[in-house]
Amino acid sequence: MSLSDGQLATLPHRALAQGAARSRRVFTRTVLLARLRRVGWTVASLSLFIGGWEASWALGVLDPLIMPPPHIFLAEIANQGQFFSSTVGESSSGSNFSAVQAMLSSAGRVLAGLFIGFVTSLVVGLAISLSGITRNLALPTITLLAPISPIAWLPVAVLFFGIGNAPAIFTVFLGVFFIMTLATISAVEQVGATYVNVARTLGATRSQEVRHVIIPAVMPQVFVVLRINLFAAWMVVLIAEAIGVGTGLGQLIIAARNTFNADLAFLAMTLIGITGYLLDVVLRQMQRRLFPWQPGMQASAA
Repeated sequence: MSLSDGQLATLPHRALAQGAARSRRVFTRTVLLARLRRVGWTVASLSLFIGGWEASWALGVLDPLIMPPPHIFLAEIANQGQFFSSTVGESSSGSNFSAVQAMLSSAGRVLAGLFIGFVTSLVVGLAISLSGITRNLALPTITLLAPISPIAWLPVAVLFFGIGNAPAIFTVFLGVFFIMTLATISAVEQVGATYVNVARTLGATRSQEVRHVIIPAVMPQVFVVLRINLFAAWMVVLIAEAIGVGTGLGQLIIAARNTFNADLAFLAMTLIGITGYLLDVVLRQMQRRLFPWQPGMQASAA
């Protein structure tokens, strides 16, 4: 059967469309297999860890009063509701819901401190990099204060802000501000002179250079530093909650210590690990969507 001239003309377009559809199917299958593989390895890793823990308990190697296996301390969550309230010993209905509230409270304080620290350090770092006077006045002080642990600021934060969310958010802010300010300065110094020169050749003003060249160039590197500092901020907020807040996951650790409650201690550590992991997933997805051109982002998406 012969084809008409019109059908012959459409053959290349149809072939291209079929090739594109085939490529999309292959890519979708590849991405799905990569994600399933990553989930499979995660499940295998956790199963190996939990299985070894449970086997050690079953063989009598571990004392359940000191190091209870997961099936014991997870089954006790309904009996630990009193420790999720703001005052230890106060009755708390719906312990599962209270556990979620504690996780959300701690995560909210971390995210608030990270956001404030990220924005402030970006502004201060850019100001120091682009202004000689600001650099001379601010950089020595920032370099002097950077080595001080955020925990050392906690008593001052409690005295200044009182008991509540503010001390925890403030300590998280300090935990990331100095490091990320120095990281921003370093990132600005690494921006290629070629990009800046091209922008100037095209007639860009100083503010346009900053908005369209420098900030897009430094943001990926600064965001990586933010992710790296997530777990440090997480540890800071737990200590702050134990001392200056009185609620959240950090308060559970102190309650477990004061009551010699091993079930509560391991339950709290489990919730801390899950919440920290979920926060890292959120930041990783934000990084992938905001900076898809960065090396490794496509692999991460897969």
